[in-house]
Amino acid sequence: MWDTSPAIRYGMSASRMTVREAAAALAAGQLVAFGTETVYGLGADATNADAVAGIFAAKRRPAFDPLIVHLADASDVRLAVADWSDRHRRLAAAFWPGPLTMLAPRGPLIPELVTSQLPDVAVRVPAVASARELIAAAGVPIAAPSANLFGRISPTTADHVLDQLADRIDGVLDTGPCAVGVESTVVRVPDEPSQPVRVLRLGGLGLDALAEVAGPVERAADSDRAELTAPQSPGRLPQHYAPRVPLALLSPEEIASHAPSPDVGLLAWRSGRDGFGSVEVLSPAGDSREAAARLFAAMRRLEASGVSRIIAERVPDDGLGAAINDRLSRAAAS
Repeated sequence: MWDTSPAIRYGMSASRMTVREAAAALAAGQLVAFGTETVYGLGADATNADAVAGIFAAKRRPAFDPLIVHLADASDVRLAVADWSDRHRRLAAAFWPGPLTMLAPRGPLIPELVTSQLPDVAVRVPAVASARELIAAAGVPIAAPSANLFGRISPTTADHVLDQLADRIDGVLDTGPCAVGVESTVVRVPDEPSQPVRVLRLGGLGLDALAEVAGPVERAADSDRAELTAPQSPGRLPQHYAPRVPLALLSPEEIASHAPSPDVGLLAWRSGRDGFGSVEVLSPAGDSREAAARLFAAMRRLEASGVSRIIAERVPDDGLGAAINDRLSRAAAS
């Protein structure tokens, strides 16, 4: 059994690294955060159980919550999975590099700690070229959940990472702000072509785009209480992505009728209102991609503004709207 207590990482001081420095650190079993198109990930050699244990320690992440393994190229799936079906290949050809994570049987190089002793491993190829360059230079698959303390707002800049983890990790590869801004879509791909692809976590790949290639798609039911102790994939815990102050998710009608207060922060869809202590607007143009890219940074600014609570407006489910609402509902449940 691996020691995943957070104390084993205290006292460190993370620095910004080059790709070469970050790759050498990962190959040496150290922890390095790096940017992707979705959010910043906290990386470790996915074949090194002790290094992976460091991820859980640094994040204070429970060992029952599995990790995603990042690859430099689709051809590298052989390093992480034991079986890769034609449906997997078709989806990888369409959406990799990109914000799609697929489950497949875990290969022998990946320790059980990565998958929380589940039989399947979650894998993806990130779209950011420097992230793929980093993984290729490290020479191993990289396990990388979001680079934040467990349950808190996901990071979309290197500064977000350093704010929470500077004394717990070895370094960060700064690739600038994340373009997508919400985590990847996670799917289970049945072997039987007549069975629909099952979406376990909404994310940066919209369901309409996925269905154009995958055919029928079904969304897994929202996490029930069983997921509190045994999530079946990354991103399934019902309480997550939370700011330090309480957040409530309200309908547009509830937002319109809510009395403004200087103690309350407003996270609005297209337009703000006067009288609140702090206001963040996700997309004046009503663009769900713009809103997703701004979501976590806006939540962090509201959190830091001194308000005692936040009210967030539910956005339309079109495009990436469903993924935004998913993150906000999990933040509200925390």
